[in-house]
Amino acid sequence: MSDPVFHLSDVVLSLKGNAGPVEILRGISLDVQQGETLALTGPSGSGKSSLLMVMGGLEQATSGTVTALGHDLTTMNEDALAAFRQGRMGIVFQSFHLIPTMTAIENVATPMELAGADDAFDRAREALETVGLAHRTGHYPAQMSGGEQQRVALARACAPHPAILLADEPTGNLDSANGAAIMDLLFDLRDRFGATLVLVTHDPALARRCDRAIGLNDGRVA
Repeated sequence: MSDPVFHLSDVVLSLKGNAGPVEILRGISLDVQQGETLALTGPSGSGKSSLLMVMGGLEQATSGTVTALGHDLTTMNEDALAAFRQGRMGIVFQSFHLIPTMTAIENVATPMELAGADDAFDRAREALETVGLAHRTGHYPAQMSGGEQQRVALARACAPHPAILLADEPTGNLDSANGAAIMDLLFDLRDRFGATLVLVTHDPALARRCDRAIGLNDGRVA
């Protein structure tokens, strides 16, 4: 078997609280294989979003090891982590995180342009077509519905054809119909690019669509 896309060993995350350190993750060990779809489930406050952030290098583990695509994220500073994510990881959040002064195509193209891609706008246009927004390329976020904004966020995440897709409750701000459409689209994009997908969700039906689900409780694998 090939090396896992993610290898986590005894990962601890402690954050400073008013009454002292608060343990968010308590010794998480986990492997995720290439092409796998993994759901992280559990009650609010169980640590699943924090685990996803650690896996994406957006939060630094207090101790333990986090390896992604053979690279040890725990040895990297913020600049090195940002450089590592470019083109390798696509991340979709519950909040869309679109830049309000940029059009849809600019929101999708700009991260690729900053990474040095010469064809950033061509790839952005193609990604927007893939998510059904060819007619919205010149529109600003405020001119689009929530479902359309999340499609732009999906296009931005998938346009570089990343090896890894991370999604943190991507339907949390959408109604059920738009949420279902976004999830169908996310799985379709994952299949199209052969990416490894790690998904935080409260939805049991969505978790069942994944190859595997891991439940967290109080910062530990339940």
